[in-house]
Amino acid sequence: MSTASQKFDLEGRTALITGASGLLGTQHAAALLESGATVVLTDIDTARLEAARATLATTAPKARILVHLMDVTSPDSIAGVQDALVGEGRAVDILVNNAAIDPKVTSGAGIIESSRLENFDKAQWDLQIAVGLTGAFLCAQTFGTAMARGDGGVILNIASDLSVFSPDQRLYRKDGLPEDLQPVKPVTYSVIKTGLVGLSRYLATYWPNVRCNALSPGGVFTGQGEEFVTRLSALIPAGRMARPDEYRAVIQFLCSDASTYMNGQNVVMDGGRSVW
Repeated sequence: MSTASQKFDLEGRTALITGASGLLGTQHAAALLESGATVVLTDIDTARLEAARATLATTAPKARILVHLMDVTSPDSIAGVQDALVGEGRAVDILVNNAAIDPKVTSGAGIIESSRLENFDKAQWDLQIAVGLTGAFLCAQTFGTAMARGDGGVILNIASDLSVFSPDQRLYRKDGLPEDLQPVKPVTYSVIKTGLVGLSRYLATYWPNVRCNALSPGGVFTGQGEEFVTRLSALIPAGRMARPDEYRAVIQFLCSDASTYMNGQNVVMDGGRSVW
């Protein structure tokens, strides 16, 4: 019987991460590298991917950090990466669906009006759904199918605490603006993150040898404005936003044999916000 620490060991396994050049994508990669996995960083920007690889290579062997351009909205692009990995004799054991367009709430000219439901552009709806939700489906379809036909594997969908409650639009209010011009978190974000939880439950029961769970993190502090941080922190029992590296251990848990009996769950890690 393996010890608890041995169950976290991912040596010999390959983890593919979408949206890997972003803040949390790089953190997820660092977590899996720390556990011994080889990581495949995928995204649509070569320069950002190489920058992420260089950052990760300061603490992990560069040979275990692979880089592939991949557009999660394109079945051909996804299939191309799968074929390239197969050609290298490499199978994906872990898929982390992290790619997303996170619509930031800003006060830029025209941004406020377009973020509101009444004016939200269908093209933006289609784009954000395509990246954040359809992209996860397409990646699961390709890499999950290969896992199921092989030795099995793990799929982890990165959702959000907004998969379990609505955005509190009071967080984004600006003094002096009329109601119809107040900035809001756009509708797409909640729909996508909730959809990822549903996709996780579906996939969890579809292939007997492929586990699938969702992780719903809370807000990460990345230098946001003081007023916003103060408002949000007041809604969190922990009294603060998350640090960027604070989700690493749960990534290791959900992607390793430490969680072999966890399947189809949405792990909410939000400092306690969702229980208030």
